[in-house]
Amino acid sequence: MKVALGQLDFHIGNFQHNTRKITDSIHAASCGGADLVVFPELAISGYPPGDLLDYDHFIARCGDALQHISRECVDIAAIVGVPMPNTGMKGKRLYNTACFLHQGKVKAVTRKSLLPTYDIFDEYRYFEPDTTSSVVSFQGKRIAITICEDLWGLGDNPMYVTNPMDRLARENPHMIINIAASPFDYSQGEKRLSILQANAKKYNLPLIYVNQTGAHAQIIFDGGSMVIDKQGRPIMQMPFFEERTEIFDTQRLTATNDHAAPALEILKYPHRTERLYQALRCGTADFFRKSGFKKAVLGLSGGLDSALTLAIAADALGPQNVMSLIMPSRFSNQHSIDDSLKITQNLESPKEIVSIEEGFNALENTLKPFFKNMPFDTTEENLQARLRATLLMAFSNKKGYLLLNTSNKSEAAVGYGTLYGDMCGGLSIIGDIYKTEAWQLAKYINRDKEIIPESIIYKAPSAELRPNQKDSDSLPPYHVLDKLLYMYIEEQKSPQQIMDAGFDKEMVSKVLKLVNNSEHKRFQAPPVLRVSPKAFGSGRRMPLTARYQIP
Repeated sequence: MKVALGQLDFHIGNFQHNTRKITDSIHAASCGGADLVVFPELAISGYPPGDLLDYDHFIARCGDALQHISRECVDIAAIVGVPMPNTGMKGKRLYNTACFLHQGKVKAVTRKSLLPTYDIFDEYRYFEPDTTSSVVSFQGKRIAITICEDLWGLGDNPMYVTNPMDRLARENPHMIINIAASPFDYSQGEKRLSILQANAKKYNLPLIYVNQTGAHAQIIFDGGSMVIDKQGRPIMQMPFFEERTEIFDTQRLTATNDHAAPALEILKYPHRTERLYQALRCGTADFFRKSGFKKAVLGLSGGLDSALTLAIAADALGPQNVMSLIMPSRFSNQHSIDDSLKITQNLESPKEIVSIEEGFNALENTLKPFFKNMPFDTTEENLQARLRATLLMAFSNKKGYLLLNTSNKSEAAVGYGTLYGDMCGGLSIIGDIYKTEAWQLAKYINRDKEIIPESIIYKAPSAELRPNQKDSDSLPPYHVLDKLLYMYIEEQKSPQQIMDAGFDKEMVSKVLKLVNNSEHKRFQAPPVLRVSPKAFGSGRRMPLTARYQIP
């Protein structure tokens, strides 16, 4: 049997677009001699569709698209993911379904059993878990069709009490096919491979895995679809962050040892920093394309974060489509202005210099009668940040640009940002990147030639909102801060566990209080491209008005 793996980038709710992608891939696979073409989880609707699933007309549109696609499957079969109504008397109103299409009809359905409801996932909100699906027969082969998480119920996973593959294995299948919408994070690739290999070995079955690629707002999908033989050896792997339909002949899995397909010695996972860069570029490009924006604007300060944001956006959108505003004040260093000009020259991207000094003076004079002789403090610092946001939003409104936020995860974690100021934006490209990772990304961008000036990479970080200001005035050094934050946010360690790892008690108390007391800021922050296992936003849901004391 020749199986085509349809690793595609879908658009939530865009039924015409998704249907056309699927049918075009079906026709291409058929012309290539494929017997079966496999598409990812919820390909028809796009994943995750969220509360669109609550609308009857949305589900009806899914059904119409399914029928249209099924009519294209005459001489070729297809497996495609779609939400379908639960026709039973009890339970949630929908199933997350894989439909087997052949001879112009829906011949069989497989429903997802294990519904992830953790981190960014919320599937039990919408779907009923299945307990009845069976194998599908095609061309003399019994296929165990599974949907993403259904392979994550192995015995050593304490999250689930059942394992749908145990049920399917009793029907003696010849192979496993898994359709997935498995989001990217920098550690997910290795975890995913381990799970797929463990299933192939446990059930002594070859496994075909098809994942989607592209991005939906914060959530990024990396593709990486693959074929694994029954010994758990990867035989074929598709590229990351690319749309592709590739045909695999399953005879390669059953040939004699002398003619068996050679295993890939090492799956080609890029280095972590390269993975992060590819994901951020993909997420940025898809966010703009799917939301209808073509151009971006950002504030370019001469610091690392805005320079990194500009470089990624310029790569994703084209440098001519990213406008930088350089907005100096009385506290701006000339080298920051020069560095900003240099990176725009290196990228050949447009820029404007708009001083905020006149506006800042006007605000100071307006407020002087009310503040009288009160000293300069964060009030005046925040006025500058909000003036810059006002100018950026003016360009956004007048010229149709989407404003890019330039804050990193370290700053967002401790509340080192101004609401309605530098926290403004329609998208945060590096909001899930710690400062130390930002330095690594900048060096990766400069791997062939200098794009981000070296002086930006190695200068001491500063908001430049008061004379001689440095981030280190109020924060630990970033190489220390980021390790502490990682333990608390990603690893969810207690204050005592962090102190046991060697961190000073006073520092731990101060930093964690900053994190917990800044939730109201993050609640109002723009959407963040998720590249870590625990990103701010839908992946980390903290109560807004909690008072959890840090000892």
